Order: sequence, then structure tokens, then C-alpha cells
Amino acid sequence: MRVLLVGNFLGSANAHSVGEDLAVHLASVGWDVMRTSREPGRVARLLDMVGTAWRRRREYDVAHVSVYSGAAFFWAEAVCETLRLARKPYVLTLHGGNLPAFATRWPRRVRRLLRHAAAVTAPSRYLLEQLGDHCGGVLLVPNPVELADYQFRLRDQPEPRLLWLRAFHPLYAPAVAPEVVAHLAASEPGVGLRMVGPETHHDATLATRAVIQRLALHDRVVLHGKIARSEVAGVMDGADIFLNTSTVDNTPVSILEAMACGLCVVTTCVGGIPYLLRDGHDALLVPTNDAPAMAAAVRRVLHEPGLAARLSRNARDTVERFGWQHVLPQWDTLLRSVVP
Repeated sequence: MRVLLVGNFLGSANAHSVGEDLAVHLASVGWDVMRTSREPGRVARLLDMVGTAWRRRREYDVAHVSVYSGAAFFWAEAVCETLRLARKPYVLTLHGGNLPAFATRWPRRVRRLLRHAAAVTAPSRYLLEQLGDHCGGVLLVPNPVELADYQFRLRDQPEPRLLWLRAFHPLYAPAVAPEVVAHLAASEPGVGLRMVGPETHHDATLATRAVIQRLALHDRVVLHGKIARSEVAGVMDGADIFLNTSTVDNTPVSILEAMACGLCVVTTCVGGIPYLLRDGHDALLVPTNDAPAMAAAVRRVLHEPGLAARLSRNARDTVERFGWQHVLPQWDTLLRSVVP
């Protein structure tokens, strides 16, 4: 069987996209995999996606297209129109916490895109429920994690060693994280925070540095920038509590990685997060842009008897169902089912 995967294959130094991992795992079970696009520029990437879908139409049996909101939605529209002209079946996968809002603003465009697909998948119950009315049915196929890459360590006696790992972008509110440290400093003198991720938005990076300077946190907060994917597990092993400060989210891979390692997760309750996690069971959920509430949750992890161990152990149990050994057979079966 031959499949064309359409999405961003830029080989990010911080983490591979789900599409990149899917390409590797499909090839491991016998699929002949083509990918587009590796072009870094937006226009060049769009032209490469559309051009590959048409020019190489005799070289694949089915296509898989990643669908995001914003400008990337137009890329999906253009590619899917090309696939229809080429008479190729395709499967769509919905991504991003902003997609439901986009669908509310552009319902006709979203319905038109989804109704022509052979199948539509979503990595979370959040997107499945939010977008289900726009097509005949959405299938739940989780974002997978290579669990073998992440060694579990039970955090039964956590230290105030905090980790934040996302792109520096306003949607992820990175400036909130050092504010959390400031609220903890008086009661937790050993508190420290490592912030890891690519600086994709200049203003978000500047705002974070400004908070660090204003609150005199240079000795407590370290910004590392992006790291190689192979370093993620090691960085997580050096922390006990994972902070997620995002204002929009779906099923973030960074949270799944933290759960796999056994970190105690303290996260905002937005988008797909409450569909993924249960407050007090495998994470603590707090409101967005509320540094005092997040700091209070961290104190609970550090001092409430038995809480840290419960969160750590349950987090690993939750993420087990996201292992490739469970998800890959779903993709293999689905793609084969839509091939003529």
C-alpha cells in the first residue's frame, strides 16, 4: 500500500510533528510512504503540497492531510481540491485548539472540506465533539507517544523543580510561568524553573524576559531555547512538576511526555485539556492566566500528603493508552479501509 502524508515535515529540533512519527511507523508495517512538505517558506510549502499531490498522483493509493485553523486551513482546502481532481481518497486529521472557533466563524468552508473526505479523525474527544456536527462522523485516533523513550520515575517526594516546555508564543502564555515562581519564592526557597522551547514569537519571548527582570528571577528561571528531541526525556527527568500555561490547547504532546515520565502536571483547564485529564486524579487544573492559582496548585503537590504520588502514578496509567502499540493498528486499518 502507498500513502501520501500532507503536513509540516520540517524536522523541528524540539519535537517531531505527529505526521513525521506517523510516517516512520507506517513504513515499519510495510507502507510505502511519501511526505510533503519540507519547504520552510509558507508559499513554497503550499506549492509543494499541491504540486506533489497532483504530479505524483499515480504513486500513491490514499492521502492523509493534517488540518489546522488559520492560514493552514487554506492549505488543506487547496490540497484536498487537488486530491478530488486526481480522484484520490483522503483521510483528514483535525488539529489545534483554535479549530472549533475557526469552524464557528467559517462553518460552510469547514463542512465542505470535511464532507468530501473518506474519513475524518481527531486526536481528542474535545475536537471530536466540537467538530462532529460539521460532518457525518469523526473518528477518535489519539496522538501517540513512543513510551519506550520516556522512563517513568514516581514523584512521591517532589522537590520544587519546575519545567515548562512549549514554543514561546502568546497562545501558550509563557510569561505566566515565571510569575508562578515569584508567588512560590517566599514559601519555597529552593524553587527553580527551566523553560524549554523554540522562540517562535518575538513578543512572547520579550514579555517573558521582562517578567523575569521585573521580578528579579534571574537566579531561579533559566530559558534554554529549543533542544533536540532526544534530550526531552533527560530534561524531564531533572524536574518534578510540569507547568502548562496555555490559553488554547487540544492534546499537547509535551503534556503526554511529562505524564509518561511521571511528572506531576499542573495545567490550565482549556480546550481539550479537561477531556484528557481529571483534576486531582492525574493532574491539577487551574484557570488561564492565573499565576496565584497555579502557584497554589504547585504548593499542594509539594505538601499535600499522597497527592504527588497519586498524580504521578495515574498520569503514567492514563498515557499508556497513547502508546504506538495501540494507535498504529488503528491507522493501518483505517487507511487500508478507504483504499479502493
